[in-house]
Amino acid sequence: MIEIENLSKTFTLHNQGGAVIPVMAGAGLRVARGECVGLAGPSGAGKSTLMRVVHGNYLAAGGHVRVGGLDLTTAAPREIIRLRREVLGHVSQFLRVVPRVPALEVVAEPLLTLGTAPEAARARAAALLARLNIPARLWGLSPTTFSGGEQQRVNIARGFVHDYPALLLDEPTASLDAANREVVLQLIEEAKARGAAILGIFHDAGARDRVCDRLVDVAAFAPGAAA
Repeated sequence: MIEIENLSKTFTLHNQGGAVIPVMAGAGLRVARGECVGLAGPSGAGKSTLMRVVHGNYLAAGGHVRVGGLDLTTAAPREIIRLRREVLGHVSQFLRVVPRVPALEVVAEPLLTLGTAPEAARARAAALLARLNIPARLWGLSPTTFSGGEQQRVNIARGFVHDYPALLLDEPTASLDAANREVVLQLIEEAKARGAAILGIFHDAGARDRVCDRLVDVAAFAPGAAA
């Protein structure tokens, strides 16, 4: 479902004479349906960079990145937008939403975009918000006013509201209390059970051991390591 083949990534420092910095070379991995693969490696190894390439935020310098058969290295912007809407979900560490939009609408929006009936979309959003222990009195408020932990849970609800065939998870249990951490781990296990391919970063060792089928050391993709 997620395939990375001979991927290379560079950054160009335009404010330093256009210097090109190679950060990744020869990267390769596959995530099958129903599998969760964790990205491992020290800080700065390139875990977040690899996730951003898979999501289409960063352009690869070479190689191939395929999600559901679509190669993001050659895809048109409209194809990437459609992929994110229908196939590839993403739970980042930070919630980025339009101010003043209520939390319930923020969570329901991926379903509404797909054409789900508003009543059904909001019911699904409400069920996830309740499961993640966001009080109903907050659902009509903008999550920009919420605490960091509440914003994270809204972000998780939004990422799981649609049954995406593939998911990118960036520290989904960070800063959560034990009860909400357990809910998130259950959501991941349920996504795996329905066949979702999951690629994630988990610094929480217990969470990583529970949901990841295997780990990939991103440090092995450093240019020197690949030589």
